[in-house]
Amino acid sequence: MKTKIKTVGTLLVSTAIMASMLAACGSNNNSNSSNEGANKGTEASANAGSNAADAKTPDTSKKVELNWYLVGDPAPDQQKVVAEWNKMLEQDLNATVKLNFTTWTDWQTKYNLLLASGEKIDMIFASSWADFYKFANQGAFMPLNDLLPTYAPQAWSNISEQDWKEATVNDKIYAVPATYPEYTPDGLVYRDDWRQELGLPEITNLDSIEAYLDGVKKSKNITPINGKAYNEVFTMFKSFEGYQQIGGDSGVIVSKSYDAPRDIVAYPFTPEFEEWAKKMKTWAQKGFWKSDTLSDQKEAGDAIKTGQGAVYWRNAPGAGGFITGMEKSNPDIKLGYFPFSRFQNLTMPTLSVNNAMAIPKSAPNAERSLMVLDKLRTDPKYYDLMSYGLEGTDYSMDADGKHIVTPPAGVAAKDFKGYGIASWGFRVESMERVKQAGGWSGFDALLEEFKSQSKPNIFAQVIMDYAPVKSQQAAVNSVIQQYGMPLMMGLVPDVDKAIATYRKQLEAAGVNDVLKYVQEQANKSFDAQGIK
Repeated sequence: MKTKIKTVGTLLVSTAIMASMLAACGSNNNSNSSNEGANKGTEASANAGSNAADAKTPDTSKKVELNWYLVGDPAPDQQKVVAEWNKMLEQDLNATVKLNFTTWTDWQTKYNLLLASGEKIDMIFASSWADFYKFANQGAFMPLNDLLPTYAPQAWSNISEQDWKEATVNDKIYAVPATYPEYTPDGLVYRDDWRQELGLPEITNLDSIEAYLDGVKKSKNITPINGKAYNEVFTMFKSFEGYQQIGGDSGVIVSKSYDAPRDIVAYPFTPEFEEWAKKMKTWAQKGFWKSDTLSDQKEAGDAIKTGQGAVYWRNAPGAGGFITGMEKSNPDIKLGYFPFSRFQNLTMPTLSVNNAMAIPKSAPNAERSLMVLDKLRTDPKYYDLMSYGLEGTDYSMDADGKHIVTPPAGVAAKDFKGYGIASWGFRVESMERVKQAGGWSGFDALLEEFKSQSKPNIFAQVIMDYAPVKSQQAAVNSVIQQYGMPLMMGLVPDVDKAIATYRKQLEAAGVNDVLKYVQEQANKSFDAQGIK
C-alpha cells in the first residue's frame, strides 16, 4: 500500500479556494488602533462584565460545558474526535466543549443569526470575510484586553503586535487571531516543458511573458490562454503597476502603490491604463486568447490538460494544487509558476483575522474558553487531535516522528475518508505537522521568497459597506462590465475612442462619488493604523 504525506500546498489550497467562495462583507466603521489597541493590558474591557479577571490564578473549580461554533461541516468521525478531546479537557481544565458547525449551506445567514439571537455561545470562529469588523464595531463580541493575560497567557505573549492590531477595533481586542500566515499572490501557471523545448526565455517579467505566449502561439498553433482569460490579464495589470485594490468591491478604485497608500485613484483615468489597454490590444490581435473569452465559461487550466492551452491564472496555493494534480493525472506535462509578486518584489499575507476565534458578548464562560483555546494552540496532543483527527484512524506518524501520513498505516486508500474541518481559527504555524514531501516541490522555496518580501496588509483593513454610494457603485460596476472588460482584453476596434467612452460612462455612473467615499474611509483607516 502506498501512503501519501499530507502537504502544505493541499491545506493552503483548500483554505484559499473556500475563502474565495465566501462573500467579503465589511463595515465602514473599522477603526483599528495602531497604538492603544495592541498595547497589552492597558485598555480596560468595559463590556466584559462579570467575565473580567480579578484573580491572578484562573479558577477551574466549577465544571463547565462550553458552547463553540465553527464554520463549515464536521468530519465523518467528528463525534469520536470531540469525545477524546473532552476527556482531555475534563482532566486538565474541568471543562467540556459542545462543538457546533454552521455547515457550508447558507452559512453566512446562519452565522449572522447566531450572533443576533443572543444564544449563549462561549466561542465562535471569526473572520474579516465573515464581517468580523462590522460585528466587533456593533458590540457583538466581548473585548478581551483584560482577559487575555490571565486566561490565554501563551497567546498573549506569542502573537505579534501586528496581529493584535489587526484584531483591534476602537482600541479593544475582539479576537484571538490564528498565527498561520497565508500568502496568496496571483500568478501564472505555464507549460515549462514547452518553454524549454522551444528555447524561450525564462519567465521573469512582462516582456518574457509576452515572448512565451508568442512563441507557444506560433510554434504549437494553440491559443495560449484558452478559456476565460480575464483573471490572467486583470490581476497581471494590477500587480505590474503595483496597484492595490482598496475597499473590497470598489471596482476601479486603487491605491497607486504600497509606499503611497493614500494616493487613491480610479485607474481607468491613469496613463498606465492607457498604455496597458494598447498593449492588450496587440496581445489580442496575436491570438493569445480568443475573441469570445469574456463569454467563455471554460477554465484555461482545462485546456492545459488536453494540450490545447499553455497558461492559467492561479494564486500561489491554487497553483500548488493544480501542479500536484497535474503531476498525477498528466505526468508528461511539466509546469512552472510565475507569481506576480515579483513585479514589485512585494507580498502581503492575508489578514491575521482572516481566521480567528472570538467570544460573543453573550458568553457565560469566556475565561474557560480562552483557557481551552490557549491549550489548543500550544499543546501538541490537543492540536494534533483537533487538526488531524485520531492517530491510526485519520493519520499515522512519519518515520521522523514529526510529520503526519495519510492514509494511516494499515488503511487502504479506497477505504480512507480522511479528517478535515475548518480549524483555521486556531492554526499555529509552529504546531503544524504537515510536510511538503510528495507535494509541489517548488512550494517551500516560494514560501520563503514570499516571507522575505512580506509587508503587513494595510489595505485589507479598509472595509466598508458602501451604503452612502450604493447606487453609484452598482452603476460603476455595470459600466466596468460593459465597457471596461472588453478594453482590458483588447477587444475593441479603437482603443483611444474606447477609453474616452469608458471614462465618460464611469463619470456619468458616479465614479467620483465612489472614489471620494473610498478615499475618506481609507484615510480614517490609515489614520487609525498610524500610516502616513
